[in-house]
Amino acid sequence: MGQKVNPISNRLGIIRGWDSNWYGGKNYGDALLEDSKIRKYLNARLAKASVSRIVIERTLKLVTITVCTARPGIIIGKGGQEVDKLKEELKKITDKDIQINIFEVKKPELDAVIVANNIARQVEGKIAYRRAIKMAIANTMRMGAEGIKVLISGRLNGAEMARSEMYKEGRTPLHTFRADIDYCHAEALTKVGLLGIKVWICRGEVYGKRELAPNFTQSKENNRGGNGNNGGKNFRRKKNNNR
Repeated sequence: MGQKVNPISNRLGIIRGWDSNWYGGKNYGDALLEDSKIRKYLNARLAKASVSRIVIERTLKLVTITVCTARPGIIIGKGGQEVDKLKEELKKITDKDIQINIFEVKKPELDAVIVANNIARQVEGKIAYRRAIKMAIANTMRMGAEGIKVLISGRLNGAEMARSEMYKEGRTPLHTFRADIDYCHAEALTKVGLLGIKVWICRGEVYGKRELAPNFTQSKENNRGGNGNNGGKNFRRKKNNNR
């Protein structure tokens, strides 16, 4: 049954938090529709900026939007001009004050949304789908993922009959709730029709309690600390071996 459920929604409240954080009350439906419009607009507007996740938090009069992206420079622009433009455009969708935060994704190869969209864009650019998928799998595994699984469906190579092909490496335990599995479904619009691309990436297992509230500053500091310590350990080991 693990195959039938979206791995992200399956882990909500366990090891993953929500992308919309607010209390709707009587205006729940309106706020939900507004969120949907904001996400749709931003994904179309920032299609080239490798956006992985849009987190929306609301207070009474303020909407805080955090855009997680692999290319923050494209969104910020020269001296932050693009951000100001975005704010004005989003104010037309919502009649509230908008605050935009930009969070850089340090390892885009471990983000399922970015990986799936990259494969989709390559397939649209007439690169052989097998090559695009194998390169994506190799890059992800090189960055330290525990496993990756890619499923591509549709009229592959312009075949008359649609088919599905799956490529795997490592482990992706969908039934294990503590396994941090990122998932995305992207679409590639080719001349012969629409191809569906699904990507599952296992980034390891989470032990202990994880903070579910979207605290991006905290995760940034933790990442920095973790990378520094690991680098130091590996460096010492290599030194000892050389002796």
